[in-house]
Amino acid sequence: MTQFDVIVLTDHRYLNDSNEPYKHNVFYEDSLVLKALEAEGLIVDRKAWDDASFDWSTTKSVMFRSTWDYFDRFDEFSKWLNKVKTQTTLINSEQLIRWNIDKHYLLDLNKNGIHIPETKFLEVGTSDSLQKLHEELGWTDTVLKPCVSGAARHTYKLNSENLEEHETIFSELIQSEAMMLQPFQHKIVSEGEISMMVFNGQYTHAILKQAKAGDFRVQDDFGGSIYEYLPTAAEIEFAEQVVKACPEMPLYARVDVFTDNTDQLAVSEVELIEPELWFRKHPEAANVLAKAVKEASFI
Repeated sequence: MTQFDVIVLTDHRYLNDSNEPYKHNVFYEDSLVLKALEAEGLIVDRKAWDDASFDWSTTKSVMFRSTWDYFDRFDEFSKWLNKVKTQTTLINSEQLIRWNIDKHYLLDLNKNGIHIPETKFLEVGTSDSLQKLHEELGWTDTVLKPCVSGAARHTYKLNSENLEEHETIFSELIQSEAMMLQPFQHKIVSEGEISMMVFNGQYTHAILKQAKAGDFRVQDDFGGSIYEYLPTAAEIEFAEQVVKACPEMPLYARVDVFTDNTDQLAVSEVELIEPELWFRKHPEAANVLAKAVKEASFI
């Protein structure tokens, strides 16, 4: 039986190459990671995380890369995590994954000196209406989203004209999951959001995400565009400080930042589980990640 050093994790939808540009990009970027790991002399393969036929104890580590169905299958994914953590080493660690799944981690970052946007966390069972919350907070234009989410799932832009029509969906969601309410960040629309990749504490490259005209969501799922970006020294320092503020140093991270309504650099999210890392825009960064894996204690 083959003994692997690293299994790169995806979900079943992206196991094979495709003519669809989105799926091809996933396959191509994972391939860059595989080739970089192989160039370091490591024995690697790529599997869907829910592959029931694979013996996870036959690999020293597993690297989460494109497991993008986890938030739709969270209970199943969580049970799988509990099992596989006893059989191999997770990259990033289970501690970081559990911490990063829930956006309450922003509070931890803030306690460690990282600036975050104004945020009201709404816990499960909250009985307040959206109307009451907006009146109490004094906010008009806002964004509502779940604390455990991805790809802008159940993300709504709210204002005084549409609050009433969102009351029903909010009252349904808050019965089963925590939500977060934030003032609408106007500069994400006008300037975009910067994603900076940081491997083992070292900044490698960045891209700028911008929403399509008339939208506020920068994800390409909603027509957002990406551009190569050269961050300032201050932006790079901020991203590296964000990573240092995590419970432990992640082997890889994507730090998304923007200029908030107070003209301060703020972190919108830190992706430590399965972030898109845009290796297709900066292929040599895959080598930096591979070297960090090779030097890790578990290999």
